[in-house]
Amino acid sequence: QVCIAIKRAYVHKDIFDQVTGHLAELAKNAKVGDGFAKGVQFGPINNRMQFDKVKSLVEDAKKNGAKVLAGGAPLEGNGYFFPPTILTGVAEGTRIVDEEQFGPVLPVMPYSTIDEVVERANNSEYGLGASVWSTNLERAQEVADRLHAGTVWINKHSELSPNIPFGGCKESGIGKQMGDFTLEGHTEAKIVRMAKAKL
Repeated sequence: QVCIAIKRAYVHKDIFDQVTGHLAELAKNAKVGDGFAKGVQFGPINNRMQFDKVKSLVEDAKKNGAKVLAGGAPLEGNGYFFPPTILTGVAEGTRIVDEEQFGPVLPVMPYSTIDEVVERANNSEYGLGASVWSTNLERAQEVADRLHAGTVWINKHSELSPNIPFGGCKESGIGKQMGDFTLEGHTEAKIVRMAKAKL
């Protein structure tokens, strides 16, 4: 439920089953419950409207052929608890891929080539953050340079520092916060211009 959470993932087709299987295991083993309870990793969704939206996105995905590898429905009982959910069998053009879910649901899609996945990743109205995961750091840097996002992490995600600017592009905001950009944003420039004396 944070703005820079990973909202969709692309995995190369050669390792797709391996990675999605691992993600599903992580999701199934995650502890969901009262955020103040010891060991809980996922608390409730913060309000009814957002809870209903997450449910709606998952139901829409399932109706459009999504395969649920973990989660997929609210937990029984009181509260807005929705377990970590991993979906495959989805694609661009479905709500769960195109919209921002702000909930514990991750659609995972295969790709074949770098050019293809960069085009697909950039084909969004949003551009706050992205991450590239690879053992080849040089290739990862090349991909990061091509992604249309305000921040691109390599082999990590969601890390922020007060001295490094943060902000999005496209429909994900205008301007930056933190770093020198923040100081400049709270500074009003004053210009004094003086005529040169005639000699």
